[in-house]
Amino acid sequence: MAMAIDGDECTLCGDCEPVCPTGAIVKENGVFSIDAETCNECADSGEDPRCISICPVDFCIQPLAA
Repeated sequence: MAMAIDGDECTLCGDCEPVCPTGAIVKENGVFSIDAETCNECADSGEDPRCISICPVDFCIQPLAA
């Protein structure tokens, strides 16, 4: 599974990008997105994904819908 950023909720603060251990979060064409192939939901940490923990907007980053 991977995470996804809701473009309507994202404030473009950029806090999530540097905390992503896999480099899955990128800013392209003025919006942030998460590469589903690279994102592992911070499985190595045993906690919530780091991007969710740092994001100042509730529900901006959610698991990618199947």
